[in-house]
Amino acid sequence: MKPPASFWLGDRELILASGSATRRSMLENAGLAIEAIRPGIDERAVEADFLAAGGEVSGVAAALAAAKALTVSRQAPGRWVLGADQTLTCEGTAFHKPEDENAALLQIAALSGKRHELSSAFALARDGAVIRGGVRRVGMEMRPLDAAFIESYVAQAGPAATASVGGYQIEGLGAQLFSAIDGDYFTILGLPLLDLLAVLREFELLA
Repeated sequence: MKPPASFWLGDRELILASGSATRRSMLENAGLAIEAIRPGIDERAVEADFLAAGGEVSGVAAALAAAKALTVSRQAPGRWVLGADQTLTCEGTAFHKPEDENAALLQIAALSGKRHELSSAFALARDGAVIRGGVRRVGMEMRPLDAAFIESYVAQAGPAATASVGGYQIEGLGAQLFSAIDGDYFTILGLPLLDLLAVLREFELLA
């Protein structure tokens, strides 16, 4: 398949401070020239410090996106760097990527029959400073699931069940888990893409 034409106007590629193949694919499919660099931060430590300083759970995604962008930006002077992160909360409890299949089983069981919220944030940095950021939230209604179905789903989903917060990827078998979604599709995938593109056009980095 021929790669999409680039609409990126910057003199160097946009650095994606992430190892997420999904986010990179989203950006490249939208016509951006991307270089990916893993930020190598301890996300749970950043989250703990943010909450200890009085931050609210709803702001964790933005704090993590900024930390990723700043870490890479300090190593790449003059470059535009994008950090992004996604968090999930259900009834006041924060969830993270399952560590293994058993954790995925327990997590999906805890979300079964309930509404949870995904928060996806981005931070755009340059020369060690965040220039602009944004957050979008999506409401997800998971249908009631019995134990046999959850076990079957995790077995069939394989690595996808532990690759994303919540234990699912909506663009794949994860669609089977839901009865309703209230919000933006790109936000579910982990990046408020339309908001980001608007900011990049504002800075004349996109055609």
